[in-house]
Parts: sequence; structure tokens; C-alpha cells
Amino acid sequence: MNNEITIQDVFHQFLPEYSETRLFSEEQRMAAQCILKCRTPEMGANVSECESCHKKYILYNSCKNRHCPMCQGMDVDEWIDKQQENVLDVPYFHTVFTIPEELYTLVYWNQKLLYDALYHAAHLTMTELSGDPKHLGAKIGYICVLHTWGSRMNYHPHLHMIVLGGGLDAANHWKDKGKKFFFPVKVMSTVFKKHYLKELKELRESEKLRYHGTAKDLQNHYSFKELINKLYEKDWIVYTKEAFNGANSVIKYLGRYTHRIAISNRRILSMTSETVTYLAKDYKNGGKMIPHTVKGTEFIRMFLMHVLPKGFVRIRHYGILSCRSKKEKMELCRKLLNCIQYLSKLRDKTTAEKLMILYKKDICKCEACGGNLLSFRLRGCYSLTG
Repeated sequence: MNNEITIQDVFHQFLPEYSETRLFSEEQRMAAQCILKCRTPEMGANVSECESCHKKYILYNSCKNRHCPMCQGMDVDEWIDKQQENVLDVPYFHTVFTIPEELYTLVYWNQKLLYDALYHAAHLTMTELSGDPKHLGAKIGYICVLHTWGSRMNYHPHLHMIVLGGGLDAANHWKDKGKKFFFPVKVMSTVFKKHYLKELKELRESEKLRYHGTAKDLQNHYSFKELINKLYEKDWIVYTKEAFNGANSVIKYLGRYTHRIAISNRRILSMTSETVTYLAKDYKNGGKMIPHTVKGTEFIRMFLMHVLPKGFVRIRHYGILSCRSKKEKMELCRKLLNCIQYLSKLRDKTTAEKLMILYKKDICKCEACGGNLLSFRLRGCYSLTG
């Protein structure tokens, strides 16, 4: 395995050829340019010099694009640290909502509208069922994160939901079902389908949908109605994984899903003048990771397919974990459950302090002699060699 091959290398080699025949959205173009420039002289640099031994350190700036594989590490750690303050020592559940593949093309050409519809339908499903005394009769809390890919970077929009294993009833009493999930997945599937298709039809009637590619035929009233009828007949896939216990485990689990992108550098195995080989799950063989080879331009096409619309909020909090109510409600839940509050280690800390806490790295000291470093910043396109 060649761990030195990165997605940035793939873009450098194949993006020019890809650009000759493919059109980009503005968001895709920006993501591609950020990946190409990340941690290079074009992004500028922070330069430090030791007061004692005069050794120089050059650190090129990150692009901070949320689709860049080199810019997610510290974002994940900071987000997890912040979420610690709203984690309770109770079971949590991981639920996944998936839309049928017949919708994929229409969704791709209407990403903002139909990704939002996915969040809305999942939220309405959880609200409707959790408020029913037959299932729980309480207001619960959950965090939703959109993923748009399968292991091979194929287009596969689905919503991951981390669900707090209990909630507050009308009298603000805590209710839960222990390690048992609140409602049957078949019921969730039916209710989710109802809400998603209702919003889809409303968007159609308000003429907000666009029809391109293989979705062009859906402009026809009868073709669209035939699709809707077919979708009502299908069983939609919703499933819930087993509960996991303890605040520490849920915090680590959250980090695996929140800031993930379609593929990371560590899955790139090799690159030739024409192809890229990367690891992907073989679901026919128990999910074993196996090499998969595609043309370099096809790799770029698949990667860019998962670039989100500008300003799209990917991590959303609902119920008693929503921004409006979580401070008050979480404090109440901790009192009812006799839980301690996990405090942020990074709040109000400088970047240097955060790096020391997270990675035990002191960027203010010289690695050679331990002397103090004096720093200054250079903006893009400087030659920093010599």
C-alpha cells in the first residue's frame, strides 16, 4: 500500500483532463480548487523562527473546505469536545433513513430541496411517533447528519440519526424504554415514506423542482405520477442499530459520522497515469475492504458528486437537543437522571492551547532546542524555499 498517494495528488493529475469534458457547479469548482491548493504556498503560510537557535518552521495554511480530506481532523475533535456538554449517561441509538434509488437522479438535480425534505421527513417521523403514548409519549432529542455516498463513492443519499435514549413528557418527567428502541422500524418506514412523498408532491405542485439528465422524463405529469405510485408501493429502508452505552462511547461514535467525507486519503492505494485504486467495502463478502480500480477522471466525477450546496447545514439538532432548548432541557435531564455534566476542554482556548490539549504539540516551542518561537504570517503565492 502506498500511503503517500492523496486525493490532492489525484486532482493534480486528472482534473485538467476532467475539466475538458465536464461542467462543474460553482460549489464543485470551489471544492476542487481548495483541494488543489490546500497546504501549499498558494494558501499562504505561518512562519516561525526560534529565538535561540534560529531554526525556521514553515506551516502552509489549510483551505478549511468541508470537503477537503486534509481539513477534517481538528474540526472533528473540536465538535466532539463541544458536544460533550450535552451528552447524558443513558443509552443512545443510531438510526438510518434511506430513500429509494428511483429518486436518486431527481434528488441529485434538486439537492437543496430534496436533502432538506429528507431531514424534514425524518424529523416529522420521530416527532409523530415519540409523541404517541403508545410508543413513548415524550419529546426526545436527536442529531441528524447527511451522507450522500456508499463505500465505492456511488450516489446513495441517507440520513444518520443519533437518538437520545429517552425524553421528557408533558410534565417534564423523564421517560425511556431502557435499551429497547421506542418504535418498530416498519412503523418508522411507513411514516417516513408518508412525510417524504407528501413534501415531494408539494414541491412538484409549486413548480420548484428541476428535471435534468435521466430525470427529464419526470416533467411529464403521468411519468411523475407513475413514479409516486411505485414509491408508495415500495418498502422504504429505515433501520436502527443496537444501543451503545456511556457518554464516552457516544462521543467517539458521533465523531465517526459528523465530519466524514466521501473518501479519505488513507483509502487510496495507488495511482497510475490513467487509473486510481482505492479500498471499498464488498457487501457480498461481509463488508470486507477490497481494492477497486476506476479511471482517474471517473474518480473525480464520483468525488465531486458529493459536494454539498453552498451554505447547506449538514449537522442538525432537533427536539430537546435543538439549539433553542438544549441548555435548559439538558440541565433538567441531568438533574432527573443524576448525571454529571461533561465540560468542554477547549472552550475559549487559543489554537496553540487546543493543539497542546488534543495532540500534546507545543507550537510555541522549538522542537530542536526548546526555545521560544517568533511567528509571522505570509499570504499566498510566496516562494518559501531557501
